[in-house]
Amino acid sequence: MLTWLSANLSTLLISLVLFAVVISIVRYLIRQKKQGKHTCGCSGGCAGCSGDCHCGR
Repeated sequence: MLTWLSANLSTLLISLVLFAVVISIVRYLIRQKKQGKHTCGCSGGCAGCSGDCHCGR
């Protein structure tokens, strides 16, 4: 088991870092949505949007 861990340590560390980045992005997007902000940059029900977003219409 220790041999396998030492042989795959770099892969495991990179995977953990990537997983942490993905989790951070998802948490950020969820917080933005709860605050009423939209990913397309419009706010207030897309009143100023060009019409190509889907954030509340």
